[in-house]
Amino acid sequence: MKAYRFIISGGGTGGHLFPALSIAEGLMQLNPNHKIQFVGALGKIEMEKVPQHGFPIRGLWISGFQRGQWKRNLLFAIKLAWSLIHAIWIVLLFRPHMAIGTGGYASGPLLFIAQILGIKTFVQEQNSYPGITNRLLGKKADKIAVAYEGLDRFFPADRIVNAGNPIRKSLLVLPKPDFNLYKELGLNAQKPVFLLLGGSLGAQKLNELMAKYMEEIVACGYQVYWQCGRIYYETYAPLESESILIRDFIPNMEAVYAVADVILSRAGASTLSELSCVGKPTILIPSINVAENHQLKNAQAFVEHQAAVLIEESQADASFKEVVCGLLKDVEQQKRLAENIRKLAKPKATSSIIKHIETLLK
Repeated sequence: MKAYRFIISGGGTGGHLFPALSIAEGLMQLNPNHKIQFVGALGKIEMEKVPQHGFPIRGLWISGFQRGQWKRNLLFAIKLAWSLIHAIWIVLLFRPHMAIGTGGYASGPLLFIAQILGIKTFVQEQNSYPGITNRLLGKKADKIAVAYEGLDRFFPADRIVNAGNPIRKSLLVLPKPDFNLYKELGLNAQKPVFLLLGGSLGAQKLNELMAKYMEEIVACGYQVYWQCGRIYYETYAPLESESILIRDFIPNMEAVYAVADVILSRAGASTLSELSCVGKPTILIPSINVAENHQLKNAQAFVEHQAAVLIEESQADASFKEVVCGLLKDVEQQKRLAENIRKLAKPKATSSIIKHIETLLK
């Protein structure tokens, strides 16, 4: 593959950013002479993380549309107009052969301008139900890479490729869960591990449920590895005990995945792609604070394949104890869930996406 110039836009959350970084790194492995320019939203996670991975990034002054908040949306209109002008300048200056969008506030203006200027565009949609930005961009995109079936309801069927979501390479081959690994994590190698994933910022509802029912989980014979998030750590750290390990974030995710026996998580698209490759029995409590209820729809797609247990947040207070403790005591159900979630794994998603990008450019 000869050297090309790519503009990549994706961020706002890790779910949009990490696929963008995986694609960028895959392109550079294919040809170190490629030129890559990231475009993100000012003040968002990508403005810090992208330079840490060695790529340049420019920021657009853009944020989301807030339904029912007309005062904020007046500013949104100004930001959008400014971002479109800024995107024109970035695209004309860099002259990319292709613009790649993985979602997030900045990808809309950037890919919209690229399409107007006749530049090839590639959209990577992580969710089972696309957001409004990608639905609009997908109408004119040259290719749309998806991770779920049935998205021809939203995108032109002849331009869809079911490639899966790119995940971190370190998660493709997990370390051996031996005594030393348990010891390194501060865990007991003789007890199964219940892992709660709340993300780097934490998940308030998941933390509240764990605080309420942690003793019941321990009574089922499990120890708990509880990732509560930075902003909640001071609140929940005092609850730590011999059987309950509490951390604000997880720096060595592959090690924790390796020792986990049952996982409780939100249902972000990138997280679900990781969990399918990890292949452990999983309970999902989708966040209700996401646009267009993406997480619930993602979780339902897994439940349809009997690959996860779903607890809706609105029903969690009533059903959490029964569902979680029921699964912890049911080894056969755990085996079925693990087998089925592995069937959904697409560990070669990044390489598949790179091949489709290469074909488009040729």
